Amino acid sequence: MIPLCLAEKGTPQLIRKIGGSPEVKQHLENLGFNVGGEVTVVNSLGENLIVKVKESRIALSDGLARKIMV
Repeated sequence: MIPLCLAEKGTPQLIRKIGGSPEVKQHLENLGFNVGGEVTVVNSLGENLIVKVKESRIALSDGLARKIMV
């Protein structure tokens, strides 16, 4: 398992674990990041990532991306 911020661009990844406080986990689940779901890194802008999850594109900070393990 590696953090999402280290995943290869353009390759669909399976979400294996979501870490952080209960509030952070709930926030990520509300955005569509669920264990067993698929996520793809589209691009990285500085320390931020643009990811595709459930047909939506979402910008994530490096801190949040490190809590999502793929």
